[in-house]
Amino acid sequence: MATLEIRDLHVSVEADNATKEILKGVDLTVKQGETHAIMGPNGSGKSTLAYSLAGHPKYTITGGTVTLDGEDVLEMSVDERARAGVFLAMQYPVEIPGVSVSNFLRTSATAVRGEAPKLRTWVKEVKEAMERLNMDPAFAERNVNEGFSGGEKKRHEILQLELLRPKIAILDETDSGLDVDALRIVSEGVNRVRESGEVGTLLITHYTRILRYIKPDFVHVFSAGRIVESGGPELADKLENEGYESYTKGGVSA
Repeated sequence: MATLEIRDLHVSVEADNATKEILKGVDLTVKQGETHAIMGPNGSGKSTLAYSLAGHPKYTITGGTVTLDGEDVLEMSVDERARAGVFLAMQYPVEIPGVSVSNFLRTSATAVRGEAPKLRTWVKEVKEAMERLNMDPAFAERNVNEGFSGGEKKRHEILQLELLRPKIAILDETDSGLDVDALRIVSEGVNRVRESGEVGTLLITHYTRILRYIKPDFVHVFSAGRIVESGGPELADKLENEGYESYTKGGVSA
């Protein structure tokens, strides 16, 4: 069983000609088959955690360790992390002009699986996954995220998740900008992957509405760059009723 272990993680960024510490000692363990919700107000450092785990060069690791199955994630390049089984669904997916969705997906699957999927079975696999997400098959020939609506971009992220089946999926505010129908469809896609028991999910959000569709095993409250409280799904209900005010004493930018 794959395990992502984060120990005393400290992360800084350069801003306004100064170094600013964002994460101030994060400890977290995520195992395959588990779903952890990271909740907290805007600016608490949640997205910094996501992008640091994925290897974004903007963020500098100043202390702590991150391992996946005992392997040092922080020593891996971005593509090595992806091949090792780390997946990031971005809050703001980027456009990639000139690269079709179909080519992007097959290239990604080839990199992760170590060999190119057989074309006949791959086309069928992609078509069925797109149908489950209510995506028009014509999307496969469009450039990645170019001209996509917010909901379409998020469905494309979950399409990647369904096809690549990583060990650890980091979903950074996947509910952001989604209407009710899109939220339901995207959540159903996440749940299909979760049901396999093969993926550990780190679900980052500051709203509880997505947790009505995706039931977490653990909920962690993030504030000022660290986890300040952990519990079960009932902690999300507490946050729904009481908000984050009792946890916020200053803050950091994400």
